[in-house]
Amino acid sequence: MNVRVAAAQIIAAILQDEGSLSSLLPVYLSKVDERDRGLLQQLCYGTLRFYPRLNAYLKLLLAKPFKAKDLDIEAILACSLYQLLETRVPPHAAVNEAVATTIALKKSWAKGLVNAVVRRFLREQNALSEKLAGNDVFRTAHPAWLLALLEEAYRDQLDNIIAANNQQPPMVLRANRRHISRDDYCARLESAGIIAHPTPFSPDGLLLEQPCDVLALPGFSEGDVSVQDEAAQLAASLLNATPGQRILDACCAPGGKTGHLLELLDGCGDVLALDMAPQRLQRVEENLERLGLQAELIAADAQATADWWDGRPFDRILLDAPCSASGVIRRHPDVKLLRKPADIAKLASLQLALLQALWPLLADDGMLLYATCSVLPQENDRVIENFVRATPDVTVEAVPTSAGMATSMGRQLLPQLQGHDGFYFALLKKAATA
Repeated sequence: MNVRVAAAQIIAAILQDEGSLSSLLPVYLSKVDERDRGLLQQLCYGTLRFYPRLNAYLKLLLAKPFKAKDLDIEAILACSLYQLLETRVPPHAAVNEAVATTIALKKSWAKGLVNAVVRRFLREQNALSEKLAGNDVFRTAHPAWLLALLEEAYRDQLDNIIAANNQQPPMVLRANRRHISRDDYCARLESAGIIAHPTPFSPDGLLLEQPCDVLALPGFSEGDVSVQDEAAQLAASLLNATPGQRILDACCAPGGKTGHLLELLDGCGDVLALDMAPQRLQRVEENLERLGLQAELIAADAQATADWWDGRPFDRILLDAPCSASGVIRRHPDVKLLRKPADIAKLASLQLALLQALWPLLADDGMLLYATCSVLPQENDRVIENFVRATPDVTVEAVPTSAGMATSMGRQLLPQLQGHDGFYFALLKKAATA
């Protein structure tokens, strides 16, 4: 399959809210030549990362918006502008490839339009940029609604958040302490020509200077190491679980935190890992198998506790709640297109419902760690505030990490340039029955 056709179809589907990058890209990667897979990833991630800016240009360049059935042509134009602005593709090549892609899509009627739009952009780029200079969406490459929420919550840190969101994410590893220490694994990487540095907050984390194929990592297939951002690595240690305790990892897919929990327990944990989607749970199983670890896996809705809970309380619960993913936009740039303003209140309602459903399953003196990969207070402190207000047997504990900044209910990590993702943690303890 033509790599630029694949990119156009993926981006068009996302524009129509017919899928996400994480669900669509693997399908199309299997259809293109192996040597083109890196280019397909670059086109999709790069175009989506800067889409609000590219779309601002296109609104000036096009007389009218495309119909839904022709959003693949819009995607071709956006990819071309991305290449011209952010890569070293020569202008003549960008024009020729854009026109050729319309033919490959069997939309020859768009050849002249695409040719004219891209050439006009090349001629008028400076003038167009000056016209858009006062447009915050153009300047930040973020949708207006999200920009407003970020500015409201983090006015002083806004520029750093925007810069981090618009960068390619760093690759971070988690050494499996059951197999090897972080320092020893770092030395193995160096011997393999891969330069890494210890992460400042996770004792198992290593930040690579340059991303690489996971199969190039020494001992990856044997479970010596996993790929996991530093912020996400903190969850397992913050839960402070010990062997012999019963642990629930709700909403567990893709299983990075499940695996880390079991590593910290030296494989001796009684862990139930729950996820609603059976296909996502399959990935958890594959990850645990690679690590040589086992957990009880159940495909079920965490809220519908009557369908899966056996009545035995849990000493520890990890609730990595579904969220806006506003803290990991650099890893999921399609969030800028897929998320809508109304989603935040819906997600907050779901997050509160999950807390309320799982709390009765927690043993007296047990701990629940609430986590999201969001930076929005509406999904974080405010959810916890609402839960605490309605729950008499809960106390909010200090989150034992120096990462990020303390909030009224927990700890907020903001995305860092060449550092960890955005993440939130709140640690809740259940009072013992009198």
